[in-house]
Amino acid sequence: MTTLIFFIDNGPMDADLKSLEERVAKLVTLCTQLREDNGQLRQELTKLHQESQSLKLNMTQASVQLERLLSALPQEGQ
Repeated sequence: MTTLIFFIDNGPMDADLKSLEERVAKLVTLCTQLREDNGQLRQELTKLHQESQSLKLNMTQASVQLERLLSALPQEGQ
């Protein structure tokens, strides 16, 4: 039995595949970068949320102290 091998000129198809390969590689790179950016943004969001909670607590404590000071002042006319 004889096997025949045909070589077909796939020039345009090879160029299309090469172009597709390059586009997929760029997409993979972009996805990797976006994943890293997303991770950093999540960390920053967590940090800012913690800072916000801390500032809210400080404001509440300052408000309580101010109310205490105001209640300790003598009333007008006394």
